[in-house]
Amino acid sequence: MRNRKQRVRVSRTVAALALGAGSFGLSGVTAAGASAAPVAPHQWFVGQVGGVSANATIKVGCFGPATPGQTGHPIAGQYVSVAPAVTVTSPEVGYTGEAADRVVVDFGSGTSTGTAAVLKEYGVRAAIPTTIDLPCLGTGRVLFIPVPTSTTARAAAVTVTYVNVGV
Repeated sequence: MRNRKQRVRVSRTVAALALGAGSFGLSGVTAAGASAAPVAPHQWFVGQVGGVSANATIKVGCFGPATPGQTGHPIAGQYVSVAPAVTVTSPEVGYTGEAADRVVVDFGSGTSTGTAAVLKEYGVRAAIPTTIDLPCLGTGRVLFIPVPTSTTARAAAVTVTYVNVGV
């Protein structure tokens, strides 16, 4: 009987934490099996490349040994996503501001072109298009930009390393 009481107490505590997190703008807290939460105004979030929000790797297919300034296309099977922020103290965390209902992903480097994805829900993966141009080597930042923007909106960023896998 004691184990059942402990399980009930733990379940109630988890439910209370989820409700409390929602009141602080972390509305992406969902129960297992629930559908993804939509991006909406007044939410803190992190961008993710390949499931990580820092020091990510993007594999790029380039011909021969890579040289500075050379570009290629991302290898298929890589993805981006957004997740509710657990902490809001990092400068890499984004905020949807007054109006955003989606997050646009952009590679932002001088040598990359194209928008990678538009994310409307937390935890939903979007493929990095294999048609965009990215550096064959080096580092950069992938930006996760709240749209529509407002004066209170703030983009999230993920530092990435571009790795030439050769083709």
